[in-house]
Amino acid sequence: MISNQVIQSTIEGIKNIARVEICIMNIEGQVISTTFEDTDGYEQVVISFADSQADSQEVQGVQFFKVFDDNHLEYIVLVKGDSEDVHMIGKMLVFQMQNLLVAYKERYDKDNFIKNLLLDNLLLVDIYNRAKKLHIEPNVRRGVFLISTRASKGSFDKNDNNALEIVRSLFAVRSKDFITAVDEKNIIVVKELKMSEGYEDLEKTAHMILDMLNTEAMTNVCVAYGTIVEDIKEVSRSYKEARMALDVGNIFYSDKNVIAYNNLGIGRLIYQLPVQLCSLFIKESFGGQSLEDFDEETLTTIVKFFENSLNVSETSRQLYIHRNTLVYRLDKLQKSTGLDLRVFEDAITFKIALMVSKYIKYMENNNY
Repeated sequence: MISNQVIQSTIEGIKNIARVEICIMNIEGQVISTTFEDTDGYEQVVISFADSQADSQEVQGVQFFKVFDDNHLEYIVLVKGDSEDVHMIGKMLVFQMQNLLVAYKERYDKDNFIKNLLLDNLLLVDIYNRAKKLHIEPNVRRGVFLISTRASKGSFDKNDNNALEIVRSLFAVRSKDFITAVDEKNIIVVKELKMSEGYEDLEKTAHMILDMLNTEAMTNVCVAYGTIVEDIKEVSRSYKEARMALDVGNIFYSDKNVIAYNNLGIGRLIYQLPVQLCSLFIKESFGGQSLEDFDEETLTTIVKFFENSLNVSETSRQLYIHRNTLVYRLDKLQKSTGLDLRVFEDAITFKIALMVSKYIKYMENNNY
């Protein structure tokens, strides 16, 4: 089905050119889009006209036309105006609507193919056969973007229903890009890349999407993307990488709005570990303690110490405490955990342990 937004834009454009009023109804007489308000009296006329054999008719100065999709009646077009060319304008609008139906059906077929491709629902032979039938080039470079909001655990808010259309409009001039959604939580962009384009270009595109949705949809979004693939059968891998990047970003890099799979670092490794093994590591690292056992002051000190690359003087300055106070806190932490953050090896262990704790908490909160 054609989106109501596209239909409304089409009839308003024709109205401005031809100076006629237009209404599009379904075969039950319900208004889809209209340029005039007094449409209540046409419901029964539309229902009767839909059941008739006529392709067009005039009732009380209003021209009625049928729009078919493969011999199936889809819409009723109402055109009213003082011009002698109202009938011709109606026929032109019917032609335009039928072309839109064909275009949307082709897009739906491609959209359905891309969804099944991303979800690994196609056999290898079917991928190439259907790609050929839909005129999709199989051997080109592509990258996959996954777009979600920080709010409501990665799902789009009800007020962001136009987000998908906004993203589609952003890539409208590039017919070889695909924009779809496999669930209610995320928007997916499969972007074709030139031979000269690389990961810097993916990063720029991600920020462009981010800025557009922040401005147009007034929503705080997060964009993740996978690696560049050379063959259409590998698109699902890039999609899975983007999904992992989004999850890992939510756990370890919540301050970032653009997350690349290639830049996940040790967070990607931790994300793929069993929770049971991670819990055992935490017990061993913290001497039987958990992250919740540390008070806020201690955690703040640890985070700031890592931010300043284990520099005691700079950390004490930023915390507005005496150097000896910081040393006292580090000594106290060493006694309770057996780890001295001033020693590089112990600092690495503690840093990983903090990340593992975040991972465990995330998995528990999301019932994994």
